[in-house]
Amino acid sequence: MSPMTPGQLRTRRRVEGVIRLMAPALDAVLAVGERVSRIVEPDDVEYYPPRPRPPRERSAPPKAP
Repeated sequence: MSPMTPGQLRTRRRVEGVIRLMAPALDAVLAVGERVSRIVEPDDVEYYPPRPRPPRERSAPPKAP
């Protein structure tokens, strides 16, 4: 991969700065959305827990000659 140009580095720093500034607001939006979804529908009737994997079959221990 070739090294980034100064313009690309500048753009990268700006984008990362915007993301850092917006992160707390985005976290708050996610937290509020989670609370609202739990209030609106506390029990998810369409939730199906994942099926557990079947136990592995153990091979028989080798027999002594």
